[in-house]
Amino acid sequence: MHFDLNEDQQAMRAEIIAFARNELNEDMIARDKEGRFSRDAWKKCAEFGVLGFPFPSEFGGSDGDIVTTTMMMEALGYGSKDAGLLFSINAQMWSVMMPILRFGNDEQKRRYLPSLCNGEMVGAHGMSEPDSGSDAFNMRATARKEGDNYVINGVKTWCTNAPVADTFIVFANTDKVGGFMGVTAFIIDIDTPGLRVSKEISKMGLKTSPMGEVILEDCVVPLSARLGKERQGAKIFNDSMEWERACILGSNLGAMQRQLEVCVQYANDRQQFRKPISQFQSVSNKIVDMKVRLETSRWLLYKVAWAKQNSQDATMDAAIAKLYLSEAWVQSCLDAIQIHGGYGYTTEYELERDLRDAVGGKLYSGTSEIQRNIIARALGL
Repeated sequence: MHFDLNEDQQAMRAEIIAFARNELNEDMIARDKEGRFSRDAWKKCAEFGVLGFPFPSEFGGSDGDIVTTTMMMEALGYGSKDAGLLFSINAQMWSVMMPILRFGNDEQKRRYLPSLCNGEMVGAHGMSEPDSGSDAFNMRATARKEGDNYVINGVKTWCTNAPVADTFIVFANTDKVGGFMGVTAFIIDIDTPGLRVSKEISKMGLKTSPMGEVILEDCVVPLSARLGKERQGAKIFNDSMEWERACILGSNLGAMQRQLEVCVQYANDRQQFRKPISQFQSVSNKIVDMKVRLETSRWLLYKVAWAKQNSQDATMDAAIAKLYLSEAWVQSCLDAIQIHGGYGYTTEYELERDLRDAVGGKLYSGTSEIQRNIIARALGL
């Protein structure tokens, strides 16, 4: 098992890095400060083929394999400093587009996937609620069947892309039993009466990725809006989370590589006590630790991609990769700031933004604690 890139993948990686550097970094410090989502950058990514890459060509995609998709995300993270944009892209691909592809009927695929691939539509995912975060299936949202419709009531929070979304995948209970056995998924468009985005949520990091709260009040949708079978919501959600955990941190892997190179350059250039600070073990050891985290993260992430590409169960491997990479990225950001000293604490050097963006990785797609629970269950504990 090896993950060496072939010539085509190497050429593609270089092209993606150049695209990301040239098109996705404009006015980054100001956009982060203002929490401004760039629809223009979103469209550029769609036109470049990012959003549709792993999806079938019949729906506007490129039929890309999962290993190459992981490489694409890594290259984007290396070339682009806009972690929020890349997070929003991943959120749509794995928690909106992939569930429609894997569980939607032919009509739903034809209706939504082409517009999501080409960037005309933005998708959001509604699972978490104000009272249920990690306990995701303990939800209060309900969907009551009335004739040829469902009437949905509930509140969804921490919905990435919600303030700019055109369509939503929403989960609600359709069974009095509740819990994971009663959850059903629905595709609901923004103009559906009874659905509204109540507010944009301000965050510590990933500020260029808009997040909001979705309120459903007697929201009436036809039976055709149901995604998959009734009470299949848990299966759909868990499947999408495995894809997300396998792919969403690929861009962080690229950012770790970029940050490492910045630190090596700075340590060799910065003089203290009449010599480069790279000659001090307290500095060089931090850089070595960053390199070790990068390489171990890369192997873990590509192992998951390889397993999924070969139709193997990747539940535990995806949880391991998510847990390790997210925590490694936070620690490397802390080390990078320490290496840069006072400069690392300033906005100008952009390392403090890396740290703020990285912290979210320990929370989204299941907290580090939830990943440990998944791994423990897989070990029979």
